[in-house]
Amino acid sequence: MNQAYILAKETYAKIGIDTDAVIAKLRNLPVSLHCWQGDDVKGFDFKGDLSGGIQTTGNYPGRARTPDELMADIDKVLSLDGGAHKLNLHACYAIFEDGEWADRDALEPKHFAKWVAFAKERGMGIDFNPTFFSHPKANGLTLSSPDDEIRKFWIRHGQACLRIAEYFANETGIPCVMNVWIPDGYKDIPADRLSPRQRFAASMDEILGIGYDREKVLVCLESKVFGIGFESYTVGSAEFGLGYVLSRGIIPLMDNGHYHPTELVSDKISSMLCFAPKLALHVTRAVRWDSDHVIRLDDETREIAKEIVASGRMDDVCIALDYFDASINRIAAWVLGLRNFRKAMLIAMLTPHAELAKLQAEGKFTELMLLQESYKEYPWGAVWAEYCEQCGVKAGDEWYAEVKDYEEKVLAKR
Repeated sequence: MNQAYILAKETYAKIGIDTDAVIAKLRNLPVSLHCWQGDDVKGFDFKGDLSGGIQTTGNYPGRARTPDELMADIDKVLSLDGGAHKLNLHACYAIFEDGEWADRDALEPKHFAKWVAFAKERGMGIDFNPTFFSHPKANGLTLSSPDDEIRKFWIRHGQACLRIAEYFANETGIPCVMNVWIPDGYKDIPADRLSPRQRFAASMDEILGIGYDREKVLVCLESKVFGIGFESYTVGSAEFGLGYVLSRGIIPLMDNGHYHPTELVSDKISSMLCFAPKLALHVTRAVRWDSDHVIRLDDETREIAKEIVASGRMDDVCIALDYFDASINRIAAWVLGLRNFRKAMLIAMLTPHAELAKLQAEGKFTELMLLQESYKEYPWGAVWAEYCEQCGVKAGDEWYAEVKDYEEKVLAKR
């Protein structure tokens, strides 16, 4: 324990914050790490370009090309970030062996057995996402398609993923968050907005209708404001998503890149927690419209963390990251975003929210603003350094030297 931390501990103790307890709690907070940052969302089941509103820019060398390469890259990320993790997989990361291949509606748990072994060896749970994009049958509408053959194919895919998600939970002993997002919509103004949404709801009902253990599989529905190729109309809008999850008793998932630029997910968290027993988040960084940029320690990231902690419902919020950048070193991008979010959570945990809420309730808004600004100057960096030391990782930017070494010895040879 260094002297800076001792002084910081004393400083925070004066406002009723036990920094040792905060560090212990942060170390046990699982953050679901998205596998797709390592290979630009390409997956292993199809060759070709991304489709369905998905786009990755940049061609920095070293993209993972095989499951083994991706697993090695994830291991490098885990070694540079302290704390608990989950692994977040997309269905397109199925691993086929001995020439076997299965289309998405025929995926089985065995196609993810290597991922289960990987996660269990590292003490992680697994979260899951059906992949409704980058497929020959995903060039138009999927679960909302008027073509029964297309729609039934994607319903079978969702059902297969539900069975796989329960397999993950059974194998790891940790509940699996299964998130549904579809890239359905129209580029220009549609004549009929209602029918696609009715078909989407009916498709979701068929997927959930196969039955599953709700304690083990936490099904979420993720909304979106627009996407590439469906700029004018999105079937799975925020209003549709909210109505569906609350009427079906599943979990709302908010991605803070999936809203209008003037909307803030940090402001929505408390509203959702008034009505939903659980909430799931995809934390990212939006730049104007729907950009999955690497997370920075910016105002909205800090405000999202603050709302999670201040709600007193942190255990009811499932946290996952979702960004991908192929213009910079992919390992560094992963680590930067992950550590920045952990820093935001640390700052939130080091804030005396009950005291501030009391000032608000008493109408003491001058004092409230004064303390809100004052606490920004508190020595959270010293607490972060102690947290990293306890986790066995570097606190400053020294970790980047390991990334550069990994790039020279591993990534540059791909």
